[in-house]
Amino acid sequence: MRHIILDTETTGLSAKEGHRIIEIGAVEMINYSLTGEKLHLYVNPEREIDEGAQAIHGISSEFLQDKPIFSDVADSFLEFVGDDMLVIHNAPFDVGFLNAELVRCHRPILEVGRVTDTLALARQKFPGAQASLDALCRRFQIDNSHRDLHGALIDADLLAGVFVELQGGKQPGLALQDEAKDNSDSDKNNEGENVNLSGFEISDGPMRPSRQFAPSKDELAAHHALLDKMCD
Repeated sequence: MRHIILDTETTGLSAKEGHRIIEIGAVEMINYSLTGEKLHLYVNPEREIDEGAQAIHGISSEFLQDKPIFSDVADSFLEFVGDDMLVIHNAPFDVGFLNAELVRCHRPILEVGRVTDTLALARQKFPGAQASLDALCRRFQIDNSHRDLHGALIDADLLAGVFVELQGGKQPGLALQDEAKDNSDSDKNNEGENVNLSGFEISDGPMRPSRQFAPSKDELAAHHALLDKMCD
């Protein structure tokens, strides 16, 4: 199972008003584990960055002047994400910007059905609680002390940990524990005595005889009599 955990930074708040993507960060997870594969792109938006947006991510127009425009990196982006599930915090925002860029350079858009919105997941799981990325990092004790400013790759990496926790932890859907058990709880005995392992008792007593599933002669006779009656 492959997921792409993704985040973007932009020149402003609205793609409909002509604001553009300036940074893309994405990390790959397979079976809920990071693989180390990642995509990090800075993009020249061909327009100025709003002061409010720059205060959030700290990226300036001067820094982006020599960076490629989105149409030059679109194929690299689409190749990395493939057809796999995308995990995004506040997905309508990022998907709206990404699709606006993809339409602008005549590339296929991202379908909403392949996107998991962790903001919606968090609000569903913790109604009324704060659901920002920082708040979820605090809730799940994920270290975000290096997040002085928003950054697409940093946020994607943090979101990967949050996503796993929202799915139930490092073993999604299973109530397994990794803690080492006390020796008294998992003693091995070579003398045939009972052994207790994590609450399960294993005994050396006689095994129950196997069940017989074949019908008896009387059952077969009754079955054939019923068939004969039905055919009359």
